[in-house]
Amino acid sequence: MTLFEVAKEISRRLSSMFLRDASGRRPVYGGCAKFQDDPHWRDLVLFYEYFHGDIGAGLGASHQTGWTGLVARLMESSALHGQGRARDPQEKLEARWVRQQVGGEES
Repeated sequence: MTLFEVAKEISRRLSSMFLRDASGRRPVYGGCAKFQDDPHWRDLVLFYEYFHGDIGAGLGASHQTGWTGLVARLMESSALHGQGRARDPQEKLEARWVRQQVGGEES
């Protein structure tokens, strides 16, 4: 992999903890039903102090603005990359998915 490809993969893996999966659940919330299912809380994205290594559930303090806040910047970069500089249809699809998840863009 090139350094750019490695960076993209790290960004994808970090972002995937905060984005909804195919079943509509965010790994960062693990089994917390309030944040997974409650319509008043399910769109709130918290940045935790650290994460479970196997499932990605947030652990520790949930009000962090340090390194985990950088995930928002990684997601933004991915979306911007896909707004005209994407090299293939898959990248464009991924960028659109990120914009939908983060910005509420309709499909």
